[in-house]
Amino acid sequence: MRNKSLKILLVSLLAISMLLVGCNGNSSQETGGEEQPASGEAKKDTLVFGRGGDSTSLDPITTTEGETFKVTENIFETLIEYGEQDTTLHPGLAESWKVSEDALTYTFKLRQGVKFHDGTDFNAEAVVFNFERWMNGNADDFPYYTMFGGFKGEEGHVIDSVKAIDEYSVEFVLNRPQAPFLKNLAMSPFGMASPTAIEESGDKFRETPVGTGPFKFVEWKQNDRIVLEKNEDYWLEGFPKLKQVIFRVIPENTARLNALTNGEIDLMDGLNNSDEATITGNDQFQVIERPSMNTGYLGFTVNRPPFDNKLVRQALNHAIDKDAIIQAFYGGKAESAKNPMPPSIEGYNDEIQEYPYDLEKAKELLAEAGYADGFEMELWAMPVARPYMPEGMKVAEVIQASFAEIGVKAEIQSVDWATYLDKASKGEFDAYMLGWTGDNGDPDNFLYTLLDKDSIGSNNYSHYSNDELHDVLIQAQTETDQSKRNELYKQAQEIIHDDAPWAPLVHSTPLLASTSDLVNYLPHPTGSEALTKVEFK
Repeated sequence: MRNKSLKILLVSLLAISMLLVGCNGNSSQETGGEEQPASGEAKKDTLVFGRGGDSTSLDPITTTEGETFKVTENIFETLIEYGEQDTTLHPGLAESWKVSEDALTYTFKLRQGVKFHDGTDFNAEAVVFNFERWMNGNADDFPYYTMFGGFKGEEGHVIDSVKAIDEYSVEFVLNRPQAPFLKNLAMSPFGMASPTAIEESGDKFRETPVGTGPFKFVEWKQNDRIVLEKNEDYWLEGFPKLKQVIFRVIPENTARLNALTNGEIDLMDGLNNSDEATITGNDQFQVIERPSMNTGYLGFTVNRPPFDNKLVRQALNHAIDKDAIIQAFYGGKAESAKNPMPPSIEGYNDEIQEYPYDLEKAKELLAEAGYADGFEMELWAMPVARPYMPEGMKVAEVIQASFAEIGVKAEIQSVDWATYLDKASKGEFDAYMLGWTGDNGDPDNFLYTLLDKDSIGSNNYSHYSNDELHDVLIQAQTETDQSKRNELYKQAQEIIHDDAPWAPLVHSTPLLASTSDLVNYLPHPTGSEALTKVEFK
């Protein structure tokens, strides 16, 4: 039976949330339509976007966190782009591409007449420069490049060479087929940067980014705001519509909502589910749902005792009441997670049985592992609201109370966002709350990126290494038959479920809110989108 104290805590939190709920109204999946401003009124041309945390870098290849990509998606562009609200592939800086029959050679025809914000030309040599820079780096400097199997000279590195065939043609030759290669190229970290600016700025390029995108960098006041302005020479005629975009940091969701209702910002992410009715009941504002493609989880650093014991990890999985958390903090707009990837991703294994919330089973497993009296641990809670974890500290408190029922005393800790990510990546936490919003819609982007041994030092914060899993994931990367890939990924999820390096928590439907006059804002399931077509009525 569930402990009364845990029930009281959850009921109290639900009651507090309900106090904020107003009258009902309609919510919107996206903004759309165009209307002319009333006669004599000046049309707004500056968008102020309120968000929960600051970027950790403005050079997208140097980080893995979404607050960076939210900004850099508007400064840099990739060779291939995703669809407006899905991960289908479309021309970007490359107008077309061809793939050889053996899937080892990719030839791209580049868009002509495109310039970087510093006035230099985008061409084949610029593409070669960027990839040579990344592939000759390391996981500390360029963590996302591990999507291509490591770095130059390392076993498993996918890309053999990148060559300029002529001024606007680039050829990639691979060491082995990689099924998600094109989807990887479309990911935000692989935006094309100005070679001239990189050579001139060096490490300072993280603070003074130069790309080809619809907006140019102007200013970064850390933990306050980032200002972008319209790229007047943008290659897509008539765009962007806005003159300026300002990304403001407002850590608390409720404070961000107050800023929206007070007219200080025009758009906010991280709308609490408990505040949805308040927004939809006011015709001056609108609720926007981001298509879901995420996972929120509690990770265990598996090379630290007692988390190096699988039975301990399984026990803690049994000691988390995910359904209660979803009702308390997600307003029901989330589903319980049992796998590291969401059901919307092809290859999801729905036959896996979720660890049920069972405190007695958790105690049995702890006793079997040699911890019948429990143990002490640190539980690190996220300091910022994220789409998959809107109220991290409160969720941590619920988990803490539940762990106490099985004799595990969890001390909640937190630190600023940049430090949190740095320490987690280095394996300095016992257990940590985090999550992932998919980058490309492929299962590889969840399972290989987050839990393969190749990704230790980049996105595998649990430092989890399993040779059997690695072999399956590399085989799935190399396999070009999607049905066979799906079966391999289902097998991989079985291995992960049994080893339990995480306690998967939720797959959420993130909510945003904006003023009702904002149109053509299409939130992307990857968590970041270019604001090229956004404008005000």
